[in-house]
Amino acid sequence: MNEADSRHLASQLETMGYTPCPLPEEADLVVLNTCVVRQQAENRIYGRLGSLKTIKHERPDMTIGLMGCLVGVKEAPALRKRFPYVDVFMPPSDSGPLIDYLQANDQVETLQLEEQRDRTLRDAIQDSKNLLPIEQRGKAVTAFVPIVLGCSHACTFCIIPYRRGLERSRSTDEIVAEVKALVGQGIREVTLLGQIVDRFGLDLPEPATLASLLREINAIAGLERIRFLTSHPNWMTDELLDAVAELDKVCPHLEVPVQAGNDIVLENMRRGYTVDKYYELIDRIRARIPHAAIHTDIIVGFPGESEAQFKDTYNLLETVQFDKVHISKYSVRPKTVAARRMPDDVSEKEKSRRRDLLDQLQRSSLTGKNQQLVGKTVSVLVESEQKGRWRGRTPHNKLVFFEDDSDLIGRIVDVQIDHAGPWSLLGKMIA
Repeated sequence: MNEADSRHLASQLETMGYTPCPLPEEADLVVLNTCVVRQQAENRIYGRLGSLKTIKHERPDMTIGLMGCLVGVKEAPALRKRFPYVDVFMPPSDSGPLIDYLQANDQVETLQLEEQRDRTLRDAIQDSKNLLPIEQRGKAVTAFVPIVLGCSHACTFCIIPYRRGLERSRSTDEIVAEVKALVGQGIREVTLLGQIVDRFGLDLPEPATLASLLREINAIAGLERIRFLTSHPNWMTDELLDAVAELDKVCPHLEVPVQAGNDIVLENMRRGYTVDKYYELIDRIRARIPHAAIHTDIIVGFPGESEAQFKDTYNLLETVQFDKVHISKYSVRPKTVAARRMPDDVSEKEKSRRRDLLDQLQRSSLTGKNQQLVGKTVSVLVESEQKGRWRGRTPHNKLVFFEDDSDLIGRIVDVQIDHAGPWSLLGKMIA
């Protein structure tokens, strides 16, 4: 989501006459876009702000903007007192305060493109959100497209609803227009984003669902692949699964966080489902999309999680055999229900042990799954070149590397797999 917000803002700033600068020490404007989903990420922000303070002291004419979840929808007044050297504060997905600040301080040199001369600066800036920044043009193959902003489902461990505000869907027309614009600039794959992406459209005056949106986007000429994340087990409907099964551009790759494999822990997390209900969802997915790649999220060391409860999570992963598991250790987030009501009573050492056990299980599982692809041919969308090899992904989101002398950026090629590890595949392109 932050990557998409940064892309939107970069394009708007370029419309106002700004160009990218590689070093903050030399920049007229520095924007720090922030994530606070974990304490470690928030701590890095404070360190970065400290280094920017030093630069600002040496160059007081430089403008500093702070954006994203650290600012949230309510935190700007307190942050302004704590970081007085920051010039402007922007909530997530809202570049308006910075645009207004730059205009008010006469820091704009508008690029008057031929097609913009009869339009207002504000219109040009707004429309430019759908453009790729200069550094990405001709290079970017994939793009994130937010479709649901904020979240109204407050899990006890999560700070996102407090920082990004209540859930609100963008209109279907607005989303389709952005995807069409991106495809016109060379984007071949889009990932539709939402904290609970399956709830798209439930708050719109005109009835819409994620399934109906997928059908609209699937019809866009030139687009090759569509993904969406992140889902919630309670909102992954049969209508949505049928759309994934039927639409040729929608990848058979689903992100369905379970977070824990024990009902008491799930209840304490306020997830809204049981382990049995989650197993039922996995069965429904595999009945409709037999070869779907299913990814999940796990939190270890949630307050009160016993060894037996952790073992239930281990057993769930062993049973389901996910295609990828994102594992994180629980960390206290101020203002969440868990922080207020639940003592963080699992030691850091024990959290690390539990995470390592799940990592080992995942490594073993993925090695076995990926070994089955050796000797087989997979379809790869080439995204970039890395250390002399082409890098791309399959529809199932498997990372593939291969060598070839041709310029393959943005092309879909067939690759025969020669070697498989737990995290990536190696192969050779088939002419």
